Amino acid sequence: MFMSRGSITQPVLGLGVNKKAFALLVLVNAFVGAMVGLERTILPGLAEAEFGLSGHTAMLTFLVSFGITKAVSNYYTGVLTWRFGSRNLLLAGWILALPVPLILIYADAWIWVVVANALLGVHQGLAWSSTVIMKIDLVGERHRGLAMGLNEFAGYLAVAAAAYLSAVLADRYGYRPVPFFAGLAIAAIGLLLTLIFVRDTRHFVRLESTDHPAPRLTSPFLDTSWRHPGLGPVTAAGFVNNLNDGMMWGLLPVLLAGRGFSLPELGMVAGIYPAVWGIAQVGTGFLSDRMAHRHLLTAGMLLQGAVILCLPAARTTGLFVTLAILLGLGTALVYPTFLAAIAAATHPEDRAQSLGIFRFWRDLGYAAGALVTGMVADLFSVPAAVIFVGILTVLAGLHVRWRMPLGAAIGP
Repeated sequence: MFMSRGSITQPVLGLGVNKKAFALLVLVNAFVGAMVGLERTILPGLAEAEFGLSGHTAMLTFLVSFGITKAVSNYYTGVLTWRFGSRNLLLAGWILALPVPLILIYADAWIWVVVANALLGVHQGLAWSSTVIMKIDLVGERHRGLAMGLNEFAGYLAVAAAAYLSAVLADRYGYRPVPFFAGLAIAAIGLLLTLIFVRDTRHFVRLESTDHPAPRLTSPFLDTSWRHPGLGPVTAAGFVNNLNDGMMWGLLPVLLAGRGFSLPELGMVAGIYPAVWGIAQVGTGFLSDRMAHRHLLTAGMLLQGAVILCLPAARTTGLFVTLAILLGLGTALVYPTFLAAIAAATHPEDRAQSLGIFRFWRDLGYAAGALVTGMVADLFSVPAAVIFVGILTVLAGLHVRWRMPLGAAIGP
């Protein structure tokens, strides 16, 4: 069993038997999500109001720094897990989170906002990847999709709550410093929870590796990135998924502000999308243990693409809320399924590295989304950028349908 203190006896795989350790990691991941949620609605406004940035590409530079550093730290979290342990990498992530709110409070030039988001990206890569890996280590194959659904539920519900809270605080007190005081508390609590209670899970991997049927990957980077038919399409879809999420993060506030929405209204719409995304993942994670991963990934990407293509035509709050709900449902279909599909196709000793490689490409989508949509918005318009991303998302869904083996989720 996974113990919070002292020595560890013979480990047993399963969600029920490890429920206390699992619940603790779910709570820690909620704090990880809240850290990034605090920025989600207010940084574009901060760029314009306090730094005078008017170009969409300039405002989205913070997403480029965040996406690149998160992607690279995801990769190295997977590579370094066996050497240092997931718990130590999680601790390092929280230590790097502590200065982020302070930098944002005292930044007197936009470059410091970019630096803060680079640190935030490293924190997110180390902390979120570590909690994902540790939960997968604990639960075994039978409930892996449900485990990922619960993990992402906690993380993205916290993103939504923090996104709405920061918008309300910014509307009442201004963009700085009050909204970022919450970030200091979140980072401190996350660090203390990890330091005092969380224990490493490498011994669960050793147990699961005994007589595991999946073959070892010959080249984990190439196989996960593209070559393996059960991994490559998942990675490509993950990249496009976060490309469209980067667009939603950076350009949705601009689109809504251009339609005359107030900051609280903007925060509500921007918060509903990750809230639905988070809550629905409990159900979609359960489904990914019982349905073919290809079906869920195809449906989710196609639904996302269709919704994004409708955004430029929306005018009313009600329609934007409806589209945000549908986009959240589409994202919920794919997010826990991405991780469950990667885990199902890999040997336990390759799993952390393969997950890190998948998350490397997936979170490079943030940077790609920021650069591509920012440039398209500057050259043409914000609606043109949104339509471009919608088309890419539909194509990613069709690619999964065409290339990924049908297979079946592992379940009872």
